[in-house]
Amino acid sequence: MKKGILLINLGTPDSPSTKNVRKYLTEFLNDPRVIDVNPILRFILVNGIIVPFRAPRSAKLYREIWTEEGSPLLIHTKKLTEKVKTVLGNDYHVEFAMRYQNPSISSALEKLRKQKVSSITVLPLYPQYASSSSGSTIEKVMSELKKWEVLPDLKIISSFYDNPDYINAFVQKAASYKLDEYDHIVFSYHGLPERHIKKGATHYGSDYCQLGTCCNTLNASNRLCYRANCFYTTRKLVEKLSIPENKFTTTFQSRLNDRWIKPYSDDVIEQLAKRGAKKILVFSPAFVADCLETIYEIGVEYQEIFHEHGGEKVDFVESLNDSDLWVKAVADMVK
Repeated sequence: MKKGILLINLGTPDSPSTKNVRKYLTEFLNDPRVIDVNPILRFILVNGIIVPFRAPRSAKLYREIWTEEGSPLLIHTKKLTEKVKTVLGNDYHVEFAMRYQNPSISSALEKLRKQKVSSITVLPLYPQYASSSSGSTIEKVMSELKKWEVLPDLKIISSFYDNPDYINAFVQKAASYKLDEYDHIVFSYHGLPERHIKKGATHYGSDYCQLGTCCNTLNASNRLCYRANCFYTTRKLVEKLSIPENKFTTTFQSRLNDRWIKPYSDDVIEQLAKRGAKKILVFSPAFVADCLETIYEIGVEYQEIFHEHGGEKVDFVESLNDSDLWVKAVADMVK
Protein backbone atom coordinates (compact mmCIF):
# COMPACT_ATOMS: atom_id res chain seq x y z
CA MET A 1 0.00 0.00 0.00
CA LYS A 2 1.24 3.44 -0.92
CA LYS A 3 1.53 6.37 1.45
CA GLY A 4 -0.60 9.38 0.53
CA ILE A 5 0.77 12.92 0.37
CA LEU A 6 -1.45 16.01 0.06
CA LEU A 7 0.11 19.40 -0.68
CA ILE A 8 -2.29 22.33 -0.22
CA ASN A 9 -1.93 25.94 -1.31
CA LEU A 10 -4.28 28.84 -0.66
CA GLY A 11 -6.15 29.07 -3.94
CA THR A 12 -6.75 31.03 -7.11
CA PRO A 13 -9.67 31.92 -9.37
CA ASP A 14 -10.35 29.54 -12.25
CA SER A 15 -9.85 32.48 -14.61
CA PRO A 16 -9.24 36.24 -14.32
CA SER A 17 -12.84 37.00 -15.29
CA THR A 18 -14.83 39.09 -12.82
CA LYS A 19 -17.30 36.21 -12.44
CA ASN A 20 -14.64 33.70 -11.39
CA VAL A 21 -12.79 36.18 -9.20
CA ARG A 22 -16.09 36.97 -7.48
CA LYS A 23 -16.66 33.26 -6.89
CA TYR A 24 -13.16 32.85 -5.43
CA LEU A 25 -13.42 35.89 -3.16
CA THR A 26 -16.85 34.84 -1.95
CA GLU A 27 -15.55 31.46 -0.79
CA PHE A 28 -12.34 32.91 0.63
CA LEU A 29 -13.77 35.85 2.55
CA ASN A 30 -16.75 33.95 3.98
CA ASP A 31 -14.31 31.68 5.81
CA PRO A 32 -14.84 32.36 9.56
CA ARG A 33 -11.10 32.03 10.17
CA VAL A 34 -10.34 34.74 7.59
CA ILE A 35 -12.92 37.31 8.70
CA ASP A 36 -13.51 36.32 12.30
CA VAL A 37 -16.53 38.44 13.18
CA ASN A 38 -20.19 37.78 13.90
CA PRO A 39 -21.54 35.49 11.12
CA ILE A 40 -24.38 37.85 10.22
CA LEU A 41 -22.03 40.83 10.05
CA ARG A 42 -19.53 38.81 7.98
CA PHE A 43 -22.26 37.79 5.52
CA ILE A 44 -23.36 41.41 5.05
CA LEU A 45 -19.80 42.75 4.77
CA VAL A 46 -18.53 40.10 2.36
CA ASN A 47 -21.52 39.55 0.13
CA GLY A 48 -23.01 43.01 0.23
CA ILE A 49 -19.98 45.29 0.30
CA ILE A 50 -16.52 43.76 -0.11
CA VAL A 51 -16.97 41.24 -2.93
CA PRO A 52 -19.20 43.40 -5.21
CA PHE A 53 -16.68 46.25 -5.12
CA ARG A 54 -13.47 44.25 -4.89
CA ALA A 55 -14.11 41.58 -7.54
CA PRO A 56 -13.84 43.86 -10.62
CA ARG A 57 -10.65 45.49 -9.30
CA SER A 58 -9.07 42.17 -8.35
CA ALA A 59 -9.99 40.67 -11.74
CA LYS A 60 -8.08 43.48 -13.43
CA LEU A 61 -4.99 42.66 -11.34
CA TYR A 62 -5.27 38.94 -12.02
CA ARG A 63 -5.35 39.67 -15.75
CA GLU A 64 -1.99 41.43 -15.34
CA ILE A 65 -0.28 38.27 -14.04
CA TRP A 66 -2.23 35.55 -15.88
CA THR A 67 -0.19 33.47 -18.32
CA GLU A 68 -1.07 31.30 -21.31
CA GLU A 69 -0.87 28.29 -18.98
CA GLY A 70 -3.14 29.93 -16.43
CA SER A 71 -2.70 31.11 -12.84
CA PRO A 72 0.96 31.28 -11.74
CA LEU A 73 0.09 29.91 -8.30
CA LEU A 74 -1.68 26.91 -9.80
CA ILE A 75 1.08 26.26 -12.34
CA HIS A 76 3.88 26.37 -9.76
CA THR A 77 1.99 24.15 -7.30
CA LYS A 78 1.27 21.60 -10.00
CA LYS A 79 4.90 21.51 -11.14
CA LEU A 80 6.08 21.17 -7.54
CA THR A 81 3.73 18.22 -7.05
CA GLU A 82 4.99 16.44 -10.17
CA LYS A 83 8.61 16.83 -9.11
CA VAL A 84 7.90 15.67 -5.56
CA LYS A 85 6.21 12.58 -7.04
CA THR A 86 9.37 11.80 -9.00
CA VAL A 87 11.63 12.26 -5.99
CA LEU A 88 9.48 10.17 -3.64
CA GLY A 89 9.04 7.30 -6.08
CA ASN A 90 6.51 4.49 -6.29
CA ASP A 91 5.92 4.08 -2.58
CA TYR A 92 3.97 7.34 -2.47
CA HIS A 93 0.89 8.80 -4.12
CA VAL A 94 1.06 12.61 -4.24
CA GLU A 95 -1.85 14.98 -4.85
CA PHE A 96 -2.27 18.73 -4.53
CA ALA A 97 -5.27 20.89 -3.74
CA MET A 98 -6.30 24.48 -3.12
CA ARG A 99 -8.02 25.59 0.05
CA TYR A 100 -10.34 27.72 -2.05
CA GLN A 101 -11.60 26.76 -5.52
CA ASN A 102 -9.91 24.11 -7.66
CA PRO A 103 -8.66 21.46 -7.39
CA SER A 104 -10.61 21.14 -4.16
CA ILE A 105 -9.41 19.44 -0.99
CA SER A 106 -12.40 17.12 -1.25
CA SER A 107 -11.45 15.94 -4.75
CA ALA A 108 -7.80 15.43 -3.84
CA LEU A 109 -8.68 13.38 -0.75
CA GLU A 110 -11.06 11.30 -2.84
CA LYS A 111 -8.20 10.45 -5.21
CA LEU A 112 -6.11 9.32 -2.26
CA ARG A 113 -9.01 7.24 -0.93
CA LYS A 114 -9.40 5.47 -4.26
CA GLN A 115 -5.70 4.64 -4.18
CA LYS A 116 -6.29 2.90 -0.82
CA VAL A 117 -3.33 4.68 0.74
CA SER A 118 -2.14 3.40 4.11
CA SER A 119 -1.57 6.89 5.49
CA ILE A 120 -2.02 10.53 4.56
CA THR A 121 0.49 13.29 5.27
CA VAL A 122 -0.94 16.78 4.82
CA LEU A 123 1.40 19.70 4.13
CA PRO A 124 -0.24 23.14 3.92
CA LEU A 125 2.23 25.20 1.89
CA TYR A 126 2.40 28.11 4.34
CA PRO A 127 5.74 28.23 6.19
CA GLN A 128 4.51 30.28 9.17
CA TYR A 129 1.35 29.05 10.91
CA ALA A 130 -1.67 31.36 10.89
CA SER A 131 -5.25 30.52 11.78
CA SER A 132 -6.52 32.13 8.58
CA SER A 133 -4.28 30.01 6.33
CA SER A 134 -2.83 26.89 7.97
CA GLY A 135 -5.61 26.63 10.55
CA SER A 136 -8.36 27.01 7.97
CA THR A 137 -6.75 24.45 5.67
CA ILE A 138 -6.31 21.87 8.42
CA GLU A 139 -9.88 22.42 9.59
CA LYS A 140 -11.15 21.84 6.04
CA VAL A 141 -9.17 18.61 5.73
CA MET A 142 -10.59 17.35 9.00
CA SER A 143 -14.15 18.29 8.01
CA GLU A 144 -13.78 16.22 4.83
CA LEU A 145 -12.14 13.26 6.56
CA LYS A 146 -14.86 13.02 9.19
CA LYS A 147 -17.16 11.81 6.40
CA TRP A 148 -14.94 8.76 5.80
CA GLU A 149 -15.97 5.44 7.28
CA VAL A 150 -12.38 4.22 7.52
CA LEU A 151 -9.55 6.61 8.30
CA PRO A 152 -5.89 5.88 7.51
CA ASP A 153 -3.02 7.09 9.67
CA LEU A 154 -2.92 10.87 9.48
CA LYS A 155 -0.05 13.32 9.89
CA ILE A 156 -0.31 17.10 9.54
CA ILE A 157 2.69 19.42 9.18
CA SER A 158 1.31 22.71 10.47
CA SER A 159 4.40 24.88 9.85
CA PHE A 160 7.98 24.78 8.61
CA TYR A 161 9.26 28.32 9.13
CA ASP A 162 12.38 26.91 10.82
CA ASN A 163 13.04 24.05 8.40
CA PRO A 164 16.71 24.29 7.32
CA ASP A 165 16.05 23.12 3.75
CA TYR A 166 13.26 25.70 3.33
CA ILE A 167 15.68 28.39 4.54
CA ASN A 168 18.46 27.12 2.27
CA ALA A 169 16.13 27.09 -0.74
CA PHE A 170 15.59 30.84 -0.33
CA VAL A 171 19.32 31.35 0.22
CA GLN A 172 19.90 29.58 -3.08
CA LYS A 173 17.40 31.91 -4.78
CA ALA A 174 19.31 34.89 -3.40
CA ALA A 175 22.49 33.68 -5.08
CA SER A 176 21.24 35.26 -8.31
CA TYR A 177 21.53 38.71 -6.72
CA LYS A 178 24.57 40.69 -5.61
CA LEU A 179 23.36 41.73 -2.17
CA ASP A 180 26.11 44.34 -1.72
CA GLU A 181 24.63 46.33 -4.60
CA TYR A 182 21.39 47.05 -2.70
CA ASP A 183 20.91 49.92 -0.28
CA HIS A 184 18.48 47.89 1.81
CA ILE A 185 16.85 44.45 1.90
CA VAL A 186 13.21 43.98 2.90
CA PHE A 187 11.73 40.68 4.10
CA SER A 188 8.04 41.12 3.40
CA TYR A 189 5.53 38.64 4.85
CA HIS A 190 1.78 38.49 4.39
CA GLY A 191 -0.02 40.61 6.95
CA LEU A 192 -2.65 39.60 9.51
CA PRO A 193 -5.06 41.55 11.71
CA GLU A 194 -3.52 42.24 15.10
CA ARG A 195 -6.52 40.56 16.75
CA HIS A 196 -5.55 37.24 15.11
CA ILE A 197 -2.16 37.37 16.83
CA LYS A 198 -3.65 38.31 20.20
CA LYS A 199 -6.36 35.65 19.96
CA GLY A 200 -3.68 33.03 19.32
CA ALA A 201 -1.72 34.16 22.37
CA THR A 202 -4.82 34.14 24.54
CA HIS A 203 -5.71 30.62 23.38
CA TYR A 204 -2.47 29.35 24.88
CA GLY A 205 -2.88 31.38 28.04
CA SER A 206 -0.12 33.85 27.25
CA ASP A 207 -0.25 37.54 28.17
CA TYR A 208 3.22 37.97 26.71
CA CYS A 209 2.13 39.29 23.29
CA GLN A 210 3.15 42.92 22.74
CA LEU A 211 3.24 42.97 18.92
CA GLY A 212 6.66 44.56 19.23
CA THR A 213 10.18 43.56 20.22
CA CYS A 214 8.89 40.39 21.90
CA CYS A 215 9.06 38.82 18.42
CA ASN A 216 12.82 39.33 18.23
CA THR A 217 13.39 36.08 20.10
CA LEU A 218 11.55 32.77 19.93
CA ASN A 219 10.62 31.10 23.21
CA ALA A 220 7.96 28.97 24.87
CA SER A 221 5.58 31.94 25.12
CA ASN A 222 5.59 32.96 21.44
CA ARG A 223 6.78 29.91 19.49
CA LEU A 224 3.29 29.53 17.95
CA CYS A 225 2.97 33.22 17.09
CA TYR A 226 2.85 34.01 13.35
CA ARG A 227 4.70 37.32 13.74
CA ALA A 228 7.44 35.73 15.87
CA ASN A 229 7.77 32.92 13.31
CA CYS A 230 8.28 35.49 10.54
CA PHE A 231 10.98 37.31 12.48
CA TYR A 232 12.69 33.96 13.15
CA THR A 233 12.72 33.12 9.43
CA THR A 234 14.25 36.51 8.69
CA ARG A 235 16.97 36.01 11.32
CA LYS A 236 17.93 32.66 9.82
CA LEU A 237 18.04 34.08 6.28
CA VAL A 238 20.07 37.09 7.40
CA GLU A 239 22.50 34.80 9.21
CA LYS A 240 22.95 32.57 6.16
CA LEU A 241 23.29 35.53 3.78
CA SER A 242 25.61 37.55 6.08
CA ILE A 243 23.45 40.67 5.84
CA PRO A 244 24.52 43.48 8.23
CA GLU A 245 22.11 44.34 11.06
CA ASN A 246 21.36 47.84 9.77
CA LYS A 247 20.69 46.76 6.19
CA PHE A 248 17.42 44.79 6.49
CA THR A 249 13.86 45.14 7.77
CA THR A 250 11.08 42.62 8.41
CA THR A 251 7.71 43.93 7.19
CA PHE A 252 4.13 42.84 6.46
CA GLN A 253 2.18 43.41 3.26
CA SER A 254 -1.41 43.23 1.95
CA ARG A 255 -3.03 45.03 4.87
CA LEU A 256 -6.67 46.09 4.71
CA ASN A 257 -6.64 48.69 7.49
CA ASP A 258 -4.40 50.23 10.16
CA ARG A 259 -5.02 47.48 12.71
CA TRP A 260 -2.86 44.89 11.01
CA ILE A 261 0.55 43.75 12.23
CA LYS A 262 3.39 46.21 11.68
CA PRO A 263 5.64 47.48 10.21
CA TYR A 264 3.83 47.79 6.88
CA SER A 265 5.81 46.92 3.76
CA ASP A 266 4.53 49.82 1.64
CA ASP A 267 5.32 52.34 4.39
CA VAL A 268 8.85 50.99 4.78
CA ILE A 269 9.39 51.07 1.00
CA GLU A 270 8.26 54.72 0.94
CA GLN A 271 10.47 55.72 3.88
CA LEU A 272 13.52 54.02 2.37
CA ALA A 273 13.06 56.05 -0.82
CA LYS A 274 12.64 59.28 1.14
CA ARG A 275 15.87 58.54 3.03
CA GLY A 276 17.75 58.27 -0.24
CA ALA A 277 17.78 54.56 -1.03
CA LYS A 278 17.97 54.00 -4.79
CA LYS A 279 17.94 50.22 -5.09
CA ILE A 280 16.33 47.70 -2.76
CA LEU A 281 15.74 43.94 -2.79
CA VAL A 282 12.56 42.32 -1.45
CA PHE A 283 12.15 38.74 -0.24
CA SER A 284 8.68 37.34 0.47
CA PRO A 285 9.35 34.18 2.52
CA ALA A 286 5.68 33.62 3.43
CA PHE A 287 4.97 32.63 -0.17
CA VAL A 288 6.52 29.46 -1.58
CA ALA A 289 4.91 30.02 -5.01
CA ASP A 290 4.76 33.26 -6.94
CA CYS A 291 1.29 34.75 -7.06
CA LEU A 292 -0.57 38.06 -7.12
CA GLU A 293 1.08 39.20 -3.88
CA THR A 294 4.61 38.73 -5.18
CA ILE A 295 4.36 39.33 -8.91
CA TYR A 296 2.07 42.35 -8.81
CA GLU A 297 2.04 43.78 -5.28
CA ILE A 298 5.82 43.71 -4.88
CA GLY A 299 6.93 43.73 -8.51
CA VAL A 300 4.60 46.50 -9.70
CA GLU A 301 2.93 48.39 -6.83
CA TYR A 302 6.00 48.65 -4.61
CA GLN A 303 8.11 49.70 -7.59
CA GLU A 304 5.63 52.53 -8.22
CA ILE A 305 5.71 53.64 -4.56
CA PHE A 306 9.51 53.52 -4.46
CA HIS A 307 9.91 55.47 -7.68
CA GLU A 308 7.30 58.06 -6.66
CA HIS A 309 9.31 58.98 -3.56
CA GLY A 310 12.74 59.15 -5.16
CA GLY A 311 13.88 55.53 -5.40
CA GLU A 312 14.89 53.86 -8.63
CA LYS A 313 14.65 50.07 -8.59
CA VAL A 314 12.83 47.40 -6.56
CA ASP A 315 13.94 43.85 -7.29
CA PHE A 316 12.13 40.92 -5.74
CA VAL A 317 13.53 37.46 -5.14
CA GLU A 318 11.21 35.00 -6.84
CA SER A 319 9.48 32.41 -4.70
CA LEU A 320 10.70 28.84 -4.35
CA ASN A 321 8.15 27.58 -6.93
CA ASP A 322 9.50 24.20 -8.15
CA SER A 323 13.21 24.74 -7.58
CA ASP A 324 15.16 21.55 -6.97
CA LEU A 325 16.21 22.36 -3.40
CA TRP A 326 12.63 23.24 -2.46
CA VAL A 327 11.38 19.99 -4.03
CA LYS A 328 13.90 18.10 -1.90
CA ALA A 329 12.78 20.04 1.19
CA VAL A 330 9.13 19.11 0.60
CA ALA A 331 9.97 15.47 -0.09
CA ASP A 332 12.04 15.21 3.08
CA MET A 333 9.36 16.88 5.19
CA VAL A 334 6.57 14.57 4.07
CA LYS A 335 8.78 11.49 4.49
